[in-house]
Amino acid sequence: MKAFVLERYGKRSALVPTEMPQPALRDDEVLIEVHAASVNVLDSKIRDGEFKLILPYRLPLVLGHDVAGVVIKTGPHVRLFKPGDEVYARVDDFRIGTFAQFVPVKETSLALKPRDLSMEEAASIPLVGLTAWQALVERAGLKRGQKVFIQAGSGGVGTFAIQLAKHLGATVATTTGTSNVALVKGLGADVVIDYKKQDFDGILRDYDVVLNSQDGDTLKKSIGVLKRGGQVISISGPPDPEFGKTIGAPGFVRLIMRLLSSGIRRKATGQGKRFSFLFMKADGGQLQEITRLIDAGAIRPVIDRVFPFESTNEALEYVKSGRAKGKVVIKVKQTR
Repeated sequence: MKAFVLERYGKRSALVPTEMPQPALRDDEVLIEVHAASVNVLDSKIRDGEFKLILPYRLPLVLGHDVAGVVIKTGPHVRLFKPGDEVYARVDDFRIGTFAQFVPVKETSLALKPRDLSMEEAASIPLVGLTAWQALVERAGLKRGQKVFIQAGSGGVGTFAIQLAKHLGATVATTTGTSNVALVKGLGADVVIDYKKQDFDGILRDYDVVLNSQDGDTLKKSIGVLKRGGQVISISGPPDPEFGKTIGAPGFVRLIMRLLSSGIRRKATGQGKRFSFLFMKADGGQLQEITRLIDAGAIRPVIDRVFPFESTNEALEYVKSGRAKGKVVIKVKQTR
């Protein structure tokens, strides 16, 4: 099969197009013919080597976390899917590889594709959708009438999280650039702060939840906009000790995580607030819940650009530039 392979870590390391064997299928997996795969910031960070401690992959490596496609084969323990099913997923860590023509996915990480979405639209959903779900529903328990600040509202996670938060009945504030104000308002944002003109920490007060996706300075400011008892959930770090425990990290890695997050944890605790780091996980059951919301019209995908498979490196660089509005997708299978 054709695939794009990372041969060495580095910010200037291009993925290499190559021919490689079709991946072996485990008993609890299905083999998917990839029709489309979306590109995430996580892919560029893994390529750059930023996650070597958390995700110690062996090289060479096929990148890619999101997939939409068709089941062509199932393992003997698979019961819920059959060949011909149109499906989508965020594939599991250490089984990534959607920048290829075929990828194996655990049955428990898979869901049927939303019925009215194209393959490209479906591929744009899993990682950002599950990130928003696990932050706002699973961890924050966001309720009707609460206030949530979702940073970078025009990005991949932001465009999904705004819609999910509004569906849950929350008041939503977000930040974006001048050219994207109309976009995030159209998605349901109640308070829109143009970060080029205003500082959010001078405007927002007494929020229940902050979904942080930006740098350390933004994270520190975010603590200040929370009410007492509120919580900031960060998807951009720093990783905390609880995360280290969850992934079973070695002792020295857990110590590093403790040290990296000690300052922000102290700051939050000192003000009667909470900080936690979220590294989303694959979950087919949660993806089914997201499918129901999409099928009901509560959430729609937001796609900036679709790149052909042969332009995978260009798509990766475009995502890393931070200019994308919503998601960037690679069309792997050409259909007539």
